[in-house]
Amino acid sequence: MDETTRISERNFKRLAAFVQAQTGIKMPPSKRTLVEGRLMRCLRQSGVASVDEYCNLVLDGQAGDEETLRLINAITTNKTDFFREPGHFDAMRNLILPAFVANGVNRARCWSAASSTGMEAYSMAMVLDDFAQGTRGFDYEVLATDIDTNVLAEAQRGVYPLAALEPVPPTLRTRYVQRALDPARAEARIVPALRRKLSFGRMNLMDEHYGVGGEMDLIFCRNVLIYFEKDVQAQVVRRLCDVLRPGGFLVLGHSESITGLNLSLTTVATTVFRK
Repeated sequence: MDETTRISERNFKRLAAFVQAQTGIKMPPSKRTLVEGRLMRCLRQSGVASVDEYCNLVLDGQAGDEETLRLINAITTNKTDFFREPGHFDAMRNLILPAFVANGVNRARCWSAASSTGMEAYSMAMVLDDFAQGTRGFDYEVLATDIDTNVLAEAQRGVYPLAALEPVPPTLRTRYVQRALDPARAEARIVPALRRKLSFGRMNLMDEHYGVGGEMDLIFCRNVLIYFEKDVQAQVVRRLCDVLRPGGFLVLGHSESITGLNLSLTTVATTVFRK
């Protein structure tokens, strides 16, 4: 690795502070090599000669909003899968959706709050739509948001490699996934009827208010809090609760916790909480 691809210790500290302030994501020194690799994508697109020069450009305020957005897109982590942590989708079928019907919720507003490439949001929509087909008068909508505009564009397309779709239960895959006509492409697309039930938008969980157009009945915010410091985790969960209607459900990742937070939430399943 030559000097043009390395980030100085000073600039790494500046960059870590900038990213944490902008996104809440903590970047310990152990992430330095990872960050250097991701910044190389920005260099190739911007034409800047070195990582340090690029950092100076952005961190000194000489770059525009577009370049700052490109940096944030490059730094964010976008690990996701269809039906990841499947127990949460079992809880949707067996606990959450029946509770909606029992409490007169006939149009469920659902939010995938860190949706990445959309696999979580489409998994939610498949379960919701399957339930709606067997439940007279029930309807739903899904909002999918992320801070990374690149992954949001992928989510809107709804096209995925066949291997990525393997975790989708066979009955749902048959109903909601269309394989490419050309087998050589080895990809498939979410059917248009299901895609129409989703809306997409950029959302930064560090914002003081979440503009989601009213109260939500179900919020998935999984495997994102782990990237935040404890105080930021608490702030984000409180803001999520602010837009969750009484009786609504919040689902966090299996490695995440609300222990020690004074919130009006009751645990109803593993990392599934009811307000």
